[in-house]
Parts: sequence; C-alpha cells; structure tokens
Amino acid sequence: MKYFLIILFFFQSVFAFENSKIDMGKFYINKYEVTILEFKSYADKNKFISLAEINGGGYEWKAGWQKRENWNYITPYGKKPESLLEPAVHLNKFEAENYCKSINGRLPNFDEWSYAAYTQYLKSKIFIKGKTYKFPSGDEAINMNSQGLLNHNKQIDVTKLPQGINGLVGMGGNVWEWVDNQKNNKSLTAGASWWYGGEKTAKEGAQYKPSDFYAIYVGFRCVFDKS
Repeated sequence: MKYFLIILFFFQSVFAFENSKIDMGKFYINKYEVTILEFKSYADKNKFISLAEINGGGYEWKAGWQKRENWNYITPYGKKPESLLEPAVHLNKFEAENYCKSINGRLPNFDEWSYAAYTQYLKSKIFIKGKTYKFPSGDEAINMNSQGLLNHNKQIDVTKLPQGINGLVGMGGNVWEWVDNQKNNKSLTAGASWWYGGEKTAKEGAQYKPSDFYAIYVGFRCVFDKS
C-alpha cells in the first residue's frame, strides 16, 4: 500500500503541472520551456510523429554534429528521461511553431523574447521595475543551468530551476529556445543551453540555426496575444 501511494503521489505531482502564462503587458509568455509532458499530450492527441523519430534520432555535438539513435523529444538521451518536466527538445522550428498554434499561441519574436528575458516589467522584490539587465538572471550571470554556474551538464526538470527576470524560468541556460526571426532558411535561437557558460545567455549570444534543425540542446516556449 505504501508503494502504491508513493507512485500515486508521483503521477499526481507531474500531472498537476501548469505552464502558467506571465503577463508582459502586450502579450503573455510561458513561465517555463515547453515540457516533454506537454508536447507528448499534443503529439498523442494529434497523432504527431517528429522528424527526429522518423529519421531515427536527433543530434548531439561531438567534434561535429552526430546523429544519436533513438534520441527524440520522448527519449532525449535515447532512454526514459529522469522527469517528464524536462524541456521538449529534438524539435525543429516548424514543429515548435505548430505546437504553439495548437494552444492558440505562437513562437515569440526576438523583441518579445528579449524584453521578457532582460527587462523587469513586473513588480519585484529582487529586480528593479523598468530596468534592462544584461542577463536573464540580472546584472550577473548566476543561478542558471549553464557551465560553471548550476553546472548540471544536461537539461533538467524546468521546475527545479530558479526564477529570473519577470519570474520566468530557464530563459538563460537549460536549452536554447526557438524564436520567430528568420534569415533565409535559418531561425534565431536565444538564451543558450547548458552546454555554454553563463556569458552566452546575454542578448548578443543569440544564434541562427537552420529552421529544420533539431538537437538535444534546443527547445522553445510560447507567447500568447491579448485579445
């Protein structure tokens, strides 16, 4: 009976998760990166199969991009994840975009993403309202899942990370996030991943990647327009 209650508590705690929307004035933005739990629910409902699944795996950087068998958003490292609340990765920009559309949202553009990440819009006991900071954690690169900081050396459960500017979580570190700025066949990613040091989480650290690219290091979050 004790074992059953522990299992029951685990599933209740996972499925009670809500990726709340932070009010940024002109738009709302997800507090957390979209999780495996959220994306799998969408995929099951829509019978969606990701390109990483179709093509046999996603990519990791090891002296060049190398394909890893059975790495996809369900099994990011080729096996069951430690938590279903890890960010959904191995999804390209179009797959991320379609998920956001399915919940009446969209991918943020870089102006929206960077405003939310670096400018304190809400009242706060930690950050100065109206101030624009260098990092999603404030004036200094701290308390982010980046090398040399929290240093988990992989993406982790989004609910286990500290809040930053505007109460948002994981805007710096954990995984790169797709944003809706395109240059030819490339789309912008912002915030850097755990693979980089904290300095890369600054605004100027954003990078363009092929829009159809998918890898262990890249996830996303959605924004929502006000009606």
